[in-house]
Amino acid sequence: MRVKVVCVGGGPAGLYLSILLKLQDPSHDITVHERDAEGSTYGWGVTYWRGLLDRLTAHDPESARAITDNSVSWSEGVARVGNLTTRRPGDEGFGIGRHRLLELLAARARSLGVRLEYGHEIDPAAGLPEADLVVASDGVHSALRTHHAAHFGSELRPGRNHYVWLGTTKVFDTFTFAFVETDHGWIWAYGYGFGPDRSTCVVECAPDTFTGLGLDRADEAESLALLEKLFADILDGHALIGRSPADGSSPWLNFRTLTNRTWYRDNLVLLGDAAHTTHYSIGAGTTLALEDSLALAGALREHTDLPRALARYERERKQALLPLQSAARYSAQWYEDLPRYIHLPPEHMFALLGQRHSPLLPYVPPQLYYRLDKAAGQLEALRRFKRWLGPKVARTVHARTLTSRK
Repeated sequence: MRVKVVCVGGGPAGLYLSILLKLQDPSHDITVHERDAEGSTYGWGVTYWRGLLDRLTAHDPESARAITDNSVSWSEGVARVGNLTTRRPGDEGFGIGRHRLLELLAARARSLGVRLEYGHEIDPAAGLPEADLVVASDGVHSALRTHHAAHFGSELRPGRNHYVWLGTTKVFDTFTFAFVETDHGWIWAYGYGFGPDRSTCVVECAPDTFTGLGLDRADEAESLALLEKLFADILDGHALIGRSPADGSSPWLNFRTLTNRTWYRDNLVLLGDAAHTTHYSIGAGTTLALEDSLALAGALREHTDLPRALARYERERKQALLPLQSAARYSAQWYEDLPRYIHLPPEHMFALLGQRHSPLLPYVPPQLYYRLDKAAGQLEALRRFKRWLGPKVARTVHARTLTSRK
């Protein structure tokens, strides 16, 4: 059945959904509206993992191949704590420039007959666009979701630490962590490549360090100069690149975790960051956006009745997000509790960095957890016990958190 779909927001989620729907039925009338001019997106590199690439290949080999051809990959991590360095093998990860990813998805969408309207902002106060389905894929600041915030039950919870998203001309050949001690506490960065001549570098620190170093008062040039000095060992003399916000606002942010009680209202549905966010330290934002698109396209294929399709989509994705939201919550907490781990031997600290998603870690002495985790890697019975106990602790803590908010 031919349907008319309007996607508001030209990020990865909206573009990939338009591709999937056109592949399902070329007769669908699909338009993507993006308020910014084409090619003006902000962002450095985004990360994804082998599992996502396999799913993209299964649904659209052409776009998956283009993404792979324009990505860099790594299979280990490096951590530097002061002048000490340690390495650990890891899963195969990929980085691609956000700008390049959007170019590839836009080109694929156009080739399938999707209309892309750049420089076109939808005003929710004027009513929804005329369509069978309107998709709010316009990010964490979604105007469509905000206009109906009471219905969606939107909640934004700010994190404690400050962070800034930067680029650099230093090309990291693996995922790199660096922790630097200052007179005002620790500051850390993680860097990863996304192209032949660029990498992403995310810098984070606690509030006392942020103000103690004067980053709350520094302009962008002063901030970059200070950070280049602090992280000179991993940058090898390369420059950091800021984004110079057009409105003059500080590029430093506090990450905000977005949740929504429901994801749809009549024929309006939330997608990607408009529906949910997970802390950047687990590197899942782009993956979750594209997986939302896969789930929504699948639900629309299975159900011609729109309310049933949207209910299935919401149910499926909320369930799939639970373990990732838990992982993101504990990952953010690990960095907020960095003094608990930073003075361990580097190989122990790095091992626990890799275990930061665990709901058990905050409640077990770090050295004991390290020994138990090492033993669990050798004994199947301990692995099973850990897998059983972790979710129980997570559910208990989550329930107490919800109760405390009432």
